[in-house]
Amino acid sequence: MLKRIIDAVKGGLYRMGLIKGIDKIQNHKNININQNMYNKMSVWQALYKGYYPDWHDIYEHTISGKKYRKKDTLMMAKTAAAEMASLVFNEKCNISIGDGENKTAKFVGEVLKQNKFNKKFQDHLEYNFALGGMVIKPFVKEGKIMLSFVTADSFIPTAWHNDAITEGVFIGEYHKGDKKYTHLEWHTWDKKADQYVVDHELYESNGTELGVRVSLEIIFPDMKEQYRFNNLKKPLFTYFKPNTANNIDLQSPMGISIFANALDTLKAIDTAFDSFHREFRLGKKRIIVPAHMVKTVVDPKTQEIHRYFDDTDETYEAMKFKDDEEGIKDINVTLRVDEHIAGINALLNLYATQTGFSLGTFSFDGQSVKTATEVMSENSKTFKSKKSHETIIEGGLQDVVESIIAIAKVYNIFNGEQNIDITVTFDDSVIEDNAAELARTIQEVSNKLLPRKRAIMRIYGLNEEEAQAWMDEINEENQSTNASDVDFFGTGSDDD
Repeated sequence: MLKRIIDAVKGGLYRMGLIKGIDKIQNHKNININQNMYNKMSVWQALYKGYYPDWHDIYEHTISGKKYRKKDTLMMAKTAAAEMASLVFNEKCNISIGDGENKTAKFVGEVLKQNKFNKKFQDHLEYNFALGGMVIKPFVKEGKIMLSFVTADSFIPTAWHNDAITEGVFIGEYHKGDKKYTHLEWHTWDKKADQYVVDHELYESNGTELGVRVSLEIIFPDMKEQYRFNNLKKPLFTYFKPNTANNIDLQSPMGISIFANALDTLKAIDTAFDSFHREFRLGKKRIIVPAHMVKTVVDPKTQEIHRYFDDTDETYEAMKFKDDEEGIKDINVTLRVDEHIAGINALLNLYATQTGFSLGTFSFDGQSVKTATEVMSENSKTFKSKKSHETIIEGGLQDVVESIIAIAKVYNIFNGEQNIDITVTFDDSVIEDNAAELARTIQEVSNKLLPRKRAIMRIYGLNEEEAQAWMDEINEENQSTNASDVDFFGTGSDDD
């Protein structure tokens, strides 16, 4: 009660201007961040949205003075992030959990389904490639496990070890009336008590600053200021990032956008695309006529008003000429369409290589950007980038599953096994032909270069326990099969 009164008094004094609040979140005594990283992130986010004022606000000098216009954009920041996200993860990605009776797999599968995981993860993976990171945080609401998807600009790491983030603060903004409220959710470890601690703070302000700390009851009436958890080995959040080295802050565990090192090229692409559009507007057909010809003339006989030219036709331009220069002049400007398209495509090829794609992935035909969808070889840059990003995504998804199981146990929702085999199988159908992959696998098994169990796991996306159960079932059905009739799945054989 006393705490609420103190918070209320502080809030009132702050609104009256008698006390000062925290002006910026980075000035919080427990937060130490590299502001340059978040400044860069705001640029990436603006480009992803398609409007970065420093690039797209143009002021040009004309005969009537300084004029403002907005530069056209080809939205390549969004295109590259979306394309990489769709290559790495889609609904065909399979997360397998082996735990004997498979109760854990069913429980986790139901949690993912209730949270519409595939759709939300696909969207936020796109934000991940655009902003350089994202976070998934499980929490419990009304007895059910919910998943919170957080973009990189709403999370600040506060402790890490070997590039693995162990502590951090989540930032949420709310508006109520004319006031802004900022919610800080701290995730830390109390090493002395061997507990995982989640603290909640709420700040109120009238402007852009963080403001003064007030009672949680204003926005979260049922929330406690602190929660402590026992028997946790990992943080209750998972940080994802693109598998690209951070060359902005070499000591930071945060990731960078896949187009972070292609900003000059992005700017050049938008400049060329804007010029391509203006080529048609500025190069339109014009007919120059003497000014007196566009004036109205009264027929002396009928008294009707006539005009030589249609005044609503924008093709005509009236000019005042000297007497010896009078006449109608047809002005035709040659459009540089092919040159613009060639220039844009040259920039798109450069941009593709800078963002992890193969040459020719993006192309411009004068109407829109096309993305190559043909089967790609294992030696292509796109394939290598996809596999590289999958390394981090796979580890992250495994951590998400472990966090779901851990928080379910803490809240007595489900008591599943802790040490389980979690396998993530990504969809490679866009990379290589399935029939060719199957034929290659059969050949490898026939030449005794690949165990039969591993072949089943590869082709059908099963974990080791599921593949062994499958082999056992095949063996039982084919006990009477002669050795000469054994197929590549290993029927009648105990070989792995």
